[in-house]
Amino acid sequence: MLPAGAHAQWQPTRNVEIVAPAAAGSALDAVARLMQKVLQDKKMLSANLTVVDKAGGGNAVGFNYLNSRPADGHTVLVTPFTIITNKITGANPINYQDITPISMLADEHIAFVVNANSPIKTGKDLLERIKRDPASVSMALAAALGNANHIAMSLVGKAVGADPKRFRIAVFNSSGESITAVLGGHVELAITTTGLVGPHVHAGRVRVIAVASEKRLAGALVQTPTWREQGVDVVFSSWRTLIGPRGMAPEQVAYWDGLMAKLSTQDEWLRDLDQNALTPAYMNSDATKKLLAQQAETLRGILTDLGLAR
Repeated sequence: MLPAGAHAQWQPTRNVEIVAPAAAGSALDAVARLMQKVLQDKKMLSANLTVVDKAGGGNAVGFNYLNSRPADGHTVLVTPFTIITNKITGANPINYQDITPISMLADEHIAFVVNANSPIKTGKDLLERIKRDPASVSMALAAALGNANHIAMSLVGKAVGADPKRFRIAVFNSSGESITAVLGGHVELAITTTGLVGPHVHAGRVRVIAVASEKRLAGALVQTPTWREQGVDVVFSSWRTLIGPRGMAPEQVAYWDGLMAKLSTQDEWLRDLDQNALTPAYMNSDATKKLLAQQAETLRGILTDLGLAR
């Protein structure tokens, strides 16, 4: 890492892309567009800035797109757990060691969502159904098996003696699509990060029966009990991390380090994270790299236990 201030030696000279490896309207897209908005509103970036959605393959399309631009400081990507779990489950060969960690951005909690008209009124109703028959509830999640949403649901199932391998799960390209499937009655339950749930709760279209957080959340989910409150000791969340392609120069990493440090202190950024039930979790590139290595070990253990590791 270069000394403080060295990031001034490199500046973007053309359009910068923030890649969301999921569909428009996804939780990842929402974070990318929030970044874009704050960076532009505060004039923190001299170059043009666009958000590019690359959905498919459980985020793999986006990862492949990023790494098709090696050593390019003009392309970054907002990633969830799948940059680690895809390799463990065999979904994609690219993992955290094949990219350049830039910054931990935020931590996002996981919600369990049903249609407002669903006979599943509470978390306990869901638990009773899956205890009797794990395949009796149709579920939706994005964007890959083995991700944070899937792990959270699997841990809930294991806690009550249900076999997670028997769950009936449809995988969508974005959390927005998962929620749409619930709204349309195509599936009974969506397991999704919380960022996209609020407007549907306010409109009375969905019911959030549980969150896998340590304590109740603010905003639209303030009335939603945690799993612990409903007798299941499951706390699990997903993070949102900014990464760059393989081979980025130290000067490029230092530039993004400085930019993300400034972003993390902006009132607009912090306010919008809170409104969308995300927790600020800024770390610089060195700390992010260490955390990814620690998480890889932890997640391999969880996925092996769930029979998902390859």
